[in-house]
Amino acid sequence: MDFNEIKSISDKYLMPTYNHFPVALASGKNATLTASDGREIIDFTSGIGVNIFGVNDDGWKNAVTQQIERIQHTSNLYYNETVAVAAKLLCEKSGFDKVLFCNSGAEANECAIKLARKYSYDRYGENRSTIISLVNSFHGRTMATITATGQEHYHKFFMPFVDGFKYAEVGNKEAFSELLDGTVCAVILEVIQGEGGVLLTPSDYIKYIRQLCDENDIILIFDEVQTGVGRTGKLYAWENIGVKPDVLTSAKGLGDGLPVGACLATEKFGSTLTAGTHGTTFGGNPVVLAGAIEILNRIDNEFLKSVREKGEYIKNKVITFNDVFEVRGMGLMIGVDLKTKKAADVAARCVEKGLLILTAKQSLRMLPPLTVTKNEIDKGLEILKNVLAE
Repeated sequence: MDFNEIKSISDKYLMPTYNHFPVALASGKNATLTASDGREIIDFTSGIGVNIFGVNDDGWKNAVTQQIERIQHTSNLYYNETVAVAAKLLCEKSGFDKVLFCNSGAEANECAIKLARKYSYDRYGENRSTIISLVNSFHGRTMATITATGQEHYHKFFMPFVDGFKYAEVGNKEAFSELLDGTVCAVILEVIQGEGGVLLTPSDYIKYIRQLCDENDIILIFDEVQTGVGRTGKLYAWENIGVKPDVLTSAKGLGDGLPVGACLATEKFGSTLTAGTHGTTFGGNPVVLAGAIEILNRIDNEFLKSVREKGEYIKNKVITFNDVFEVRGMGLMIGVDLKTKKAADVAARCVEKGLLILTAKQSLRMLPPLTVTKNEIDKGLEILKNVLAE
């Protein structure tokens, strides 16, 4: 099909929940994609932080197809070797003790919310179920996770929302402590607020929250759906600040394109959810987890060092571009603030010129594959530089 035919069919049959850029992606290799019209396009999005090994990675493809040839699904009522190996590998590499596999980041956050509330109920009884999240956060689009999301414009249309959530101003320690009224069971936060504009949560603020959580037996949850699996130059972003959460949620890059989520917990909280209190039909799918094993086995210290180096290379280049006000981030999670141009207009123009780039609030956002080559980086940055110079 040509682009117009693809667009016509899509617009007719898909619910209009996304604003599509005028391009249809057909194939590719690593961070170099091919559009339906044959154009080469550099990818600085990796499917919103998902395709961390880029497109068409040979090792990942082989792992997935070999599992498909054995068994594609078992349900969680039965044991499976691939699932067991993936659980062991993820727990050992991340430093956590238990994991529940699911299908998305939102589902992983739902699991963390249920875990926190059940732990508190088991230990303290009713009326201790409040969860604090941060203003400007994003945790998903289910009813609970959209309520946990600390952005007012998401809290429309779908009333009534889920009760039991409060929002803390980022960096305001006094205001945070005032929210601890005896009803709080958990705090959920992002080390970097991705959808909120690639904003780093101050490490001293996170350390303060960790201290208060310890003092009050409150579960600290880190949403690492976007920052996890090597994106920030560490396996998980908490390692960059030295504050370990009790529960961590992961997704996106863990599946490298297939749907996956994971809710990880330390030993103290890892057995809170018992048989019948939570579950998922497709979570822990062996095909998805065969790919996850391949990914986790290849993310070592040398690989993570290369992620950090590529990120610094990009930041040092972009800060010199016309109209750029600020560049920030960790590893290959980079936000760019502009002086006068609108990020949405720049992203649209970049697509026309052959570069996929994201926005987050008023900022440009880069989440290229972690395997992006220097040649691909330079091609993409040249397009961005020219667009910003227009």
